[in-house]
Amino acid sequence: MKFCIVSFLALGAVFVTFNLHFPERQLIELRIEHADLDAWIDRLAGQMPVDQLMLQRLKKRRLALRDAIARLQAALEPKEPA
Repeated sequence: MKFCIVSFLALGAVFVTFNLHFPERQLIELRIEHADLDAWIDRLAGQMPVDQLMLQRLKKRRLALRDAIARLQAALEPKEPA
């Protein structure tokens, strides 16, 4: 009986680990990170004095995330039939 439970738990762990790497999951995580950066940039821009270097780095990272999101979305979209 223990063997069946352990085997089932091991399969469940493999399934959960496998699900973490699906492109759809990655897309969700990228969108969350992009939204977090948006909020962080807004807060930082509203502070005085503004750390221009930090603001520039965050905006560059946000742009890279937006590009990654666009690439992943394009890869996930079904190909149009010819």
